[in-house]
Amino acid sequence: MQLHELQPKHRRKSKKRVGRGGKRGTYSGKGIKGQKSRAGRKFQPLIRQVIKRYPKKRGYRFNPPSQKPAIINVGVLNDKFEKNDSINPKILLQKKLIRKIKGKIPQVKILGKGKTNKPLLIEGCQTSKTAKQKIEQAGGKLKAKS
Repeated sequence: MQLHELQPKHRRKSKKRVGRGGKRGTYSGKGIKGQKSRAGRKFQPLIRQVIKRYPKKRGYRFNPPSQKPAIINVGVLNDKFEKNDSINPKILLQKKLIRKIKGKIPQVKILGKGKTNKPLLIEGCQTSKTAKQKIEQAGGKLKAKS
């Protein structure tokens, strides 16, 4: 058998053309009355119901989405910095421990995972309770955001 000898197994079926009289009778297979039997029927889009249920609140466009701070652990700071080094978001950006978000230096939060034995000076960063304890136990100091 070759390609030019292939033939379809079943006969082609003609498409049902609804609403044009003929053998289909009075209602042309559409049933009696109602929105589905009308000519040019238009259903309400499903998305409209979703939009209607959505709460309408004033000023939703004007509340800027709050950015989450960049997170660094105490163990990472212990590895990357020397004794008595000052740490702030700019220095962390220079050492490539954090990235800019939408072209701006993000806020930084220091978490308490890992150990530290070096006294570090931390400025302009948020800290968790455990991170604060670990830094102060090592002889470090915290300034500003806590």
